[in-house]
Amino acid sequence: MADAPVLSYRESGIDTASGADETTPELSVVMPCLNEVETLGTCIGKAQRAMQAAGIRGEVVIADNGSTDGSQALATSLGARVIPVVARGYGSALMGGIEAARGRFIIMGDADDSYDFGEVPKFVEKLREGFELVQGCRLPSGGGTVAPGAMPGLHRWWGNPMFSWMARTWFQAPIHDVYCGMRGFTAELYLLLDQRCTGMEFANEMVIKAALRRARIAEVPITLHRDGRTAHPPHLKTFRDGWRTLRFLLMYSPRWLYLLPGVVLGVLGVAGYVLALPRMRIHGVAFDVNTLLFGSLALIAGYQSMLFGLFTKTFAVSEGLLPRDARVARVVSESALQRWLIMGAFVMVVGVGLLASAVWQWYAAGFGDLEVRDTLRWVIPGVTLSTLGFQTILSSFFLGILALRRR
Repeated sequence: MADAPVLSYRESGIDTASGADETTPELSVVMPCLNEVETLGTCIGKAQRAMQAAGIRGEVVIADNGSTDGSQALATSLGARVIPVVARGYGSALMGGIEAARGRFIIMGDADDSYDFGEVPKFVEKLREGFELVQGCRLPSGGGTVAPGAMPGLHRWWGNPMFSWMARTWFQAPIHDVYCGMRGFTAELYLLLDQRCTGMEFANEMVIKAALRRARIAEVPITLHRDGRTAHPPHLKTFRDGWRTLRFLLMYSPRWLYLLPGVVLGVLGVAGYVLALPRMRIHGVAFDVNTLLFGSLALIAGYQSMLFGLFTKTFAVSEGLLPRDARVARVVSESALQRWLIMGAFVMVVGVGLLASAVWQWYAAGFGDLEVRDTLRWVIPGVTLSTLGFQTILSSFFLGILALRRR
């Protein structure tokens, strides 16, 4: 797998603004819609008035995901463009709307009147300054404001700050409100990010990919208002969507989910062997075959965890979910995989040799009873090394499949 540098959109050569003229909108405000007739008109009106007052040449695009309450007719009557999106899901709706948008800049936001589209000019100002992603922030930690009753306490004080901290720590995303659905970005950056998630993970995917690709990210404080709908409850489900977010962040960070736990287990396993092989005794505590068993468990589990991290990163890179990584490319290169095979075979042979020694001891004893403590000191390392070698051999073939170039 050849490695390629991570490029910003300016370096990539992508230019969606070519051919633009005076009639081409500078900004497209995209709103996903699913039966939002109660609040849709208010949102469209706020966006249109804000653009007119600020002298922004723009359009409003409604990405309709199968509304049955007349939302489409209302949007058309107010001068918005309605884009029907058949594929269900928050991400699918936004993808359809963004792909149909004509503006160089795009601002997305929910059509439930919880976001004030009168704040659109703040996002455009940052985009004009050269920022590629401008994230809204509703939380006080980033200067935002949450109106009374606009956000559940669990979301405000625990869920959102925790996931935002993860995004800052794991991906170096300079934001304080990862869940904020009102954000602006350039059409060029959107093409480069190659969004894949069709559900609610769409928003998190955008932030993570932009951070990994070193895009210029800014944050602007906004006010979150109470959901203006009364006909149906909000689409967000606290625990279901919280778990989906946590799972998504972990999947996008193999280092935290697989690599670091694997390294910790590996170190504990090696420590167990260092203590148990010479039968050390520390402050009256004896380390023997039981310690070897625990050490072997830690080694095997830790090695498997690290392998899964490598599998995940290789697959994510090959599918375009993560940018290419030079270190991973070297590890899964054809020459490296051949070395993996040789190393795995060698470790496995050593392990089988230790097991053969234990069998020889049994033979020498006339296949009778053995001193278990002595025999296990050969059997446990033999089983461990045979397992690790076998895992390495199989993993080298599997990594070869994951790293294959394909269309």
